[in-house]
Amino acid sequence: MTRALRFIAVTCLFVTAPAVFAQQPPAQAPAQAPPQPVEATPAPAFTYDSGGRRDPFISLLGRGVDGRSATSRPLGLPGVLIDEVMVKGIVRDARGLYALVQGPDRKIHTLRAGDRLMDGTVKTVTPGEVVFSQDVNDPLLLQKQREIRKSLRPGEESHG
Repeated sequence: MTRALRFIAVTCLFVTAPAVFAQQPPAQAPAQAPPQPVEATPAPAFTYDSGGRRDPFISLLGRGVDGRSATSRPLGLPGVLIDEVMVKGIVRDARGLYALVQGPDRKIHTLRAGDRLMDGTVKTVTPGEVVFSQDVNDPLLLQKQREIRKSLRPGEESHG
């Protein structure tokens, strides 16, 4: 029994001791003089000098693209690029061959030799393919036109 009584006394001592020390007022810190106000010096005006470097916030993907944007394109075939057309069929009539092509607007258009698109003309229409003459706007190339063949069967197209 005395062991239990001792255990309870020691436990009470440990539990109440922090409460006793918490009631004592903290020691006074030595009084300090109030801090002197610091005068704010104006920051120098910032000017950015690029030093010939490019602006990192301008997209690199739009560089070198043909200046004719989608908003300034004419309606119909004159506003369609050669890369955007898909040959859907080739038809023969009394005047010769003509091609049925699908544009980016998913409409079917007819093309004959000599018809003009936004970036080239139709050179010839044969029973198996349409041959385009595409205008090249690259100042580094000597060729100003290149021949593009679009086949009636996908996978057989060639860029020349």
